[in-house]
Amino acid sequence: MYVVKSPLPDDDLKTVSEALQGALVDLVDLALVAKQIHWNIVGPRFRSIHLQLDEVVASARAHSDTVAERASALGVPPDGRAATVASSSGIGTTPAGWIKDTDAVRAMVDALGAVIVRMRDRVNATGEPDPVSQDIFIGVTADLEKHHWMFQAENA
Repeated sequence: MYVVKSPLPDDDLKTVSEALQGALVDLVDLALVAKQIHWNIVGPRFRSIHLQLDEVVASARAHSDTVAERASALGVPPDGRAATVASSSGIGTTPAGWIKDTDAVRAMVDALGAVIVRMRDRVNATGEPDPVSQDIFIGVTADLEKHHWMFQAENA
């Protein structure tokens, strides 16, 4: 059932909807991973990294909303359910329990790096079929790369 009809041709819509859905899953999971680490970080740099993690959570949540609303605008129902996120995220497993500050930073570098690689693929995939969605992916990628840089600098 189509409630909202996309202006994109079906083949283009398929490409764009897959990119949007993948980005949504990665962003929802990134927010969850950052929040999990935020709750469990310990060590001398606890406070600064704890606050830095909240910045990632806020960014990922804002971007996930933008991505989901773009999908809706194109007539594609976004799926951010827990089971969907768990089964299709590109982020590895987050350690359980307390996590030392240096390990927390390393985990965030890895998580952000994984999402960035997939986001750059989406930038490339959507350039021709939908420059509007591509623009969203470019903005998201730039923001995530900034967080990635800052976490890399933490353990330099």
